[in-house]
Amino acid sequence: MRTYLESGVNVELGNQLVKKIKPIAKSTFRDEVIGGIGSFAALFDFTALCKKYKNPALVSSTDGVGTKLLIAEEMGKHDTIGIDLVAMCVNDILAQGAEPLFFLDYFSAGSLNEEIVLSVINGIGIGCKEAKMALIGGETAEMPSMYRKDVYDLAGFAVGVVDKDKILPQNITVGDAIIGVHSSGIHSNGFSLVRNIIKNCGISYSDLSPWHEKSWGKILLEPTKIYVNSLLPIMSQIKGIAHITGGGLIDNIPRILPNHLAAEIDSWQWPEIFTWLSKEGKVAKEEMLKTFNCGIGMVLVIAQDNIADVCDSLIKSGETVSTIGKIIEKPTDNAKSVIFT
Repeated sequence: MRTYLESGVNVELGNQLVKKIKPIAKSTFRDEVIGGIGSFAALFDFTALCKKYKNPALVSSTDGVGTKLLIAEEMGKHDTIGIDLVAMCVNDILAQGAEPLFFLDYFSAGSLNEEIVLSVINGIGIGCKEAKMALIGGETAEMPSMYRKDVYDLAGFAVGVVDKDKILPQNITVGDAIIGVHSSGIHSNGFSLVRNIIKNCGISYSDLSPWHEKSWGKILLEPTKIYVNSLLPIMSQIKGIAHITGGGLIDNIPRILPNHLAAEIDSWQWPEIFTWLSKEGKVAKEEMLKTFNCGIGMVLVIAQDNIADVCDSLIKSGETVSTIGKIIEKPTDNAKSVIFT
C-alpha cells in the first residue's frame, strides 16, 4: 500500500514543526488573542477593540517578498526574509492610519527543511514583535514537484484597526508639506531588475560591495523597515501616507492625492545602492523612480505648521527624514500627479 510519505509529504515533520513554531507565535501574542496556534482558525477578541475605538473599521493587507526570496535561497540566509514579509503587509496598513493587530503567514515548499522553516518563521516573529502585532496563525504546505529542493515561497496577511473618521488620507490641501521617511535599503520591490543587473555585471552575492565590508548578498537582504513605532504616535498630525513599494514614488504617491492635486517633489540624496543600480544597470531616472523607493520608504503629507513637531518625533524614534516637497494644484486635468523639480 502506498503512503503519503512515499509521495513526498512528511506529515509527521509538519506536526513537529507546528510544535516548534508555537512558542515563536506565543511570544508575539497581544491580550486580545484567544487560544493559541493549532486550532482550525485563529481567534481575536474584537470586543476589546470596541472599548478603545469608537467606530472601529478593520483594515487588511496581503503581500509577499517577490524574487528577493531567490537571493535568500542562493545565500542560504533565511533569518531576515520573514521580517520583510511582515513589513510589506504592516506598512500598507499604516498607510490607512491603522494600528496593526494580527498576522498570518503562508509558507510553501517542495519539501520541508526544518532549519529553513524555523529561521523564516522566527524572522516573522521578530517582525511581528516590532510591529506590536500577534502572529496568530498560518499554514505550512509541503508540495512535491511544485518547487525545487530548498526553494520556498511566502505570503503574509495582516489585519489592523482604525476609527472610521481617522482613515487616511484625508483633508490634503494645497501647500501641505511632503516628508520623506528614509528606507533601510531596497526593501522588497524591484528585485527582478536588481538580480538582472547583478548578473550582467558578473557579480557574485558573496562578493564584497564597493561601500561596506559586507557582501552584496547581505546588502541586498537588508530587511524592509517597519515604521509602526515611529508613525503610530504621530498619526493625528498626518494627512496622508504613501508606502513606497512596487511602482516607486511615481505610482504610489498619487494613490493618496485628490484628482485635482499633485505632489511637487524636490531632489534628495539617493543612497549609494540606488545610484549604483542606475549607473551600472543603465536605468533611467524615471524608471528608477517607478521601480524602487530610491531611499524613501514612506511619504507623509502633513500641514506646514506640523513640520517641526513631526520631524522631531520621527528623529527621536530613530528615523532619518527629509522635507522633499509640497502639494500643489494640478495645472491641467491631464497633468502628472507627481512632478520632480
